[in-house]
Amino acid sequence: MQNNFSKEIKAKGLKITKARLAIFEILVKIKHPETVQNIYKKLKNIDLVTLYRTIGSFEKNGLLRRVDLHKDSVYYEINTNHHHHIICKKCGVMEDFNICDINRLTKKITAKASQFKIINEHNFELFGVCNDCVKS
Repeated sequence: MQNNFSKEIKAKGLKITKARLAIFEILVKIKHPETVQNIYKKLKNIDLVTLYRTIGSFEKNGLLRRVDLHKDSVYYEINTNHHHHIICKKCGVMEDFNICDINRLTKKITAKASQFKIINEHNFELFGVCNDCVKS
């Protein structure tokens, strides 16, 4: 499995280091957006400065994406398949979804926009109340 991490990192033109491999492995195992502080707690022998630099490098090179969960911290996740999240505003439970008809929506938006004709990227997170919280 470490070979896959190496390939991903190398494909982005980054040097393979033990720290980068360890950080990437943790992020893949987590499988949901996480804060730098919580990632740091799972790592051994990697200082916080190295972690922040690596996270920044991974984000810049498209290996990670920043997820806005409307919380005080920044969250990151591996930038794999295109998906979004539904987040419960009461308990924080999160569910992924991959339905995204953004192309049709951006065509409508750019048709009406006076200063934009091209949309290059988007973020789309939904917030609501989960089934368990509705019951309580």
